[in-house]
Amino acid sequence: MSTPTPPAETITALARRYRLELDMGKDGAPNWTLVPGITEFTPKVEATQQEVTTYDSDGWTEQAVTMLAWSIEATMAHRAHPVTGAFNAAQEALRKASMSFGAQSYVRVRYYDRNGQPDAYQGTALVTWEPDGGKADDVDTVKVELTGSGPLVEIANPVAGVLSKEVAA
Repeated sequence: MSTPTPPAETITALARRYRLELDMGKDGAPNWTLVPGITEFTPKVEATQQEVTTYDSDGWTEQAVTMLAWSIEATMAHRAHPVTGAFNAAQEALRKASMSFGAQSYVRVRYYDRNGQPDAYQGTALVTWEPDGGKADDVDTVKVELTGSGPLVEIANPVAGVLSKEVAA
């Protein structure tokens, strides 16, 4: 029996590789804006499975995926301007969407690997904004959940070409 060749991939990817952006554009023209201050980021795709077992399966159960749902859970430091004290515009747009109805309750988001890897997605979501609260000496952090409404679409990573050109220069 031969010994398997060890994998060439020996570096562990870091969780902070993701970047989240919000479309702040008006009139249909996209304006992708960084959502700053993220301290935790968890993208999820969950499958609904239904049993499809038949007599032909020889006593083994069979399953089929019948629906997909996506979401993003993030924790972020609530950012404010150092002089004016105004909250970050992208974070404010998320907060306002969380308290809206109808079309104003939806946001378009995209997330991708900031190192240019082919891990990039975009979709429309509803927002839950939940301040963490805390003691007098705590920083202001917020839990945000983006619940997908419709498909999560794989896109070309917007920094893939840019990063490869920077490395080559």
